[in-house]
Amino acid sequence: MVEELEKILKDSLIDAGASLVGFADIRELPSDVRRNLPVGITIACALRPEIVMQISDGPTKAYEAEYNRLNELLNTLGALGVSILENHGYRAVSLISTQSKLNRDTLATPLPQKTTARLAGLGWVGKCALLVTEEYGSAIRMNTVLTDAPLPVGTPIDESRCEKCDACVVICPAVAASGHDWKPGMDRAEFFDAFACYEEAKSTSRSRNIDATICGLCIAACPWTKKYIKRYNKKIKTD
Repeated sequence: MVEELEKILKDSLIDAGASLVGFADIRELPSDVRRNLPVGITIACALRPEIVMQISDGPTKAYEAEYNRLNELLNTLGALGVSILENHGYRAVSLISTQSKLNRDTLATPLPQKTTARLAGLGWVGKCALLVTEEYGSAIRMNTVLTDAPLPVGTPIDESRCEKCDACVVICPAVAASGHDWKPGMDRAEFFDAFACYEEAKSTSRSRNIDATICGLCIAACPWTKKYIKRYNKKIKTD
């Protein structure tokens, strides 16, 4: 039963460390980028709240370690998802969570993780060009598994829920975010300068002896991320 497979996948991935799992109908995307497979599974892992709270003026070594930890975990989770699907007789391919497939000329990947996540209904694209979720804000990293398993899919989120919030716009040292809301079909350059973001992050990371090209300021500034942190702090106080 498809419902049983959905439950097995979700339970297994969450037990292994995933924070969110969503299923998307991705047939609207070009067949080559989705490997001619109709369903995308988003696996999301949340950054640890105590790490996010340290990102007050830019990236830290602790954030770099967390970034690398989640990349490794997401690749492991992707392999787990593929194994489960193949054991049930379906085709499956895991993408990778790191930047190794990033085209340095466009600063884009063939299939952005956030695209599948949005189509799965897990979140929307924020003004900082990151996926924003109600549960964790933008304090997540993701991986995607493509498959031909006929899984129940979520409802795509086709509108930004950032509304009048400009927290990520104001905090960005590269002035990369224009403040315009993302809309389906919009070219990233119309609302976000990825090259300005990348160069600023690269420069700041190098100055702090951080190997990864990371920043994190917009992640920490997002009100949805702050709600996640607030829930964590409240839980700590009551435990």
